[in-house]
Amino acid sequence: TTKFASALDIPVGFIEKNVKLRGKLHHITEKGLEVEHIPISIPFITSLQSKWQPQGLLLVRLAGVELAAGGMAWLQRELKPKQVIWFQLLGREDLALECLVLVNKGRFLSVCLNEEILRQGLGRAARIEGLHHDSRLYWKLHKRLLRAELRALKKNKGIWREESYSERIRDRMSNNKFVQTLKQFASWLRSS
Repeated sequence: TTKFASALDIPVGFIEKNVKLRGKLHHITEKGLEVEHIPISIPFITSLQSKWQPQGLLLVRLAGVELAAGGMAWLQRELKPKQVIWFQLLGREDLALECLVLVNKGRFLSVCLNEEILRQGLGRAARIEGLHHDSRLYWKLHKRLLRAELRALKKNKGIWREESYSERIRDRMSNNKFVQTLKQFASWLRSS
């Protein structure tokens, strides 16, 4: 029932057990998502506690994801201010939390943003900070993230998009010095 206003307020036991917390999204920044923690509410106790709850935002980073240029814009389009999200604690580094971020899509469906970004080709799989490299959970999550990245690669999406044969030929033709000289000559003829 305690509201966490800083990453340092979260007990180490919560991080070791990979507890899921609920929060309200406030901002999306270069450093991560700024989220206000929403504690578990018990009707009578919550109304008394709310007067003494600290104010502050948690910095939540997408664990195992290195965002590409379009990733930030995609997050800003997909996530709305004040939207409720779930974040599973995987580690804590200074004042930031490394988490799996889950967003509800409909009544019974939730989407893991970490995987979805990789599936869209808007980032690369990276080392999951905060988890021990030899733990079973680390490899389970890393495998999920790599599968999502592979799906984007196979579907030619995002950063994995390759130019088609005709696009490559057109670029080579337009960059050819002989073609550029012909264009300059033609424009000179038109002007005179």
